[in-house]
Amino acid sequence: MSAIAQDAPAPAPRPSGGVTQSMKDSLVVAKRNLIRMTRIPEMVIFGLIQPIMFVVLFTYVFGGSISIGGSTDPQLYKEFLMAGIFAQTVTFATAGAGAGIADDMHKGLIDRFRSLPMARGAVLTGRTLADLVQTSLTLVVLAGVALLVGWRTYENLGKVLCGFLLLLLLGYAFSWIGALIGLSVRTPEAATSGGLIWLFPLTFISNAFVPVTGMPTFLQHVAEWNPFSATVAGARELFGNTMPGVPESVTGAWPMEHPIIASIIWSVLIILVFRTLAVRKYRSATV
Repeated sequence: MSAIAQDAPAPAPRPSGGVTQSMKDSLVVAKRNLIRMTRIPEMVIFGLIQPIMFVVLFTYVFGGSISIGGSTDPQLYKEFLMAGIFAQTVTFATAGAGAGIADDMHKGLIDRFRSLPMARGAVLTGRTLADLVQTSLTLVVLAGVALLVGWRTYENLGKVLCGFLLLLLLGYAFSWIGALIGLSVRTPEAATSGGLIWLFPLTFISNAFVPVTGMPTFLQHVAEWNPFSATVAGARELFGNTMPGVPESVTGAWPMEHPIIASIIWSVLIILVFRTLAVRKYRSATV
């Protein structure tokens, strides 16, 4: 009998490697996700409704009830509140990032990406970059709504823009937590729940909506070492929205004494840790 030669299956193409190639691959994936967002505009619309509702409800429902520096002036509360609402908005995008990655995993799209000659971390980096663009657009709209309800800044344009960049850096850092959650669960619904359940205590045990001076002592320590609180305090400082008679720090915590530096350090650490974990999980989950 004559042997029939069979072609061995061709191995998957390997990426060329290098930082430049990884950046190019990440931008391609980011573009793909941005195009997808434009084709599903309700994703963007629904993402805007919740933060706008928070602005309106907190401003007009609680604005005259919460004492800021011994005053219940609604204008003072608006200026105290908005940095917290902005920070909450960028961090709540974590749930969307996790759900999107979980959806791609569920549909097998991630496995298709693996068959292409692209950097392994590019899929996740591209996804988080696309989410960052969407979060930036949401933040622009939300800032416009805040101005309409009476929020004002008292620093120059450069500092105000740096305040928004500080917020976006935190949002980008948290999107990597969402990426890890999305890779660790089986369904997009589980990713959404897993992305939100821990965000509520993180955002409310902070200086975002009320001064920490009224909290029990043990919660004051938690709030002042909360990376979310550092970003809120740093944004307030850059916006010129610090309140006379309302100290950011009660316990003397270092992050509240140096909120801008602390916020940057927290965000960079979160990116380094959770990007490493997410890429490792991506490799093991798709093999």
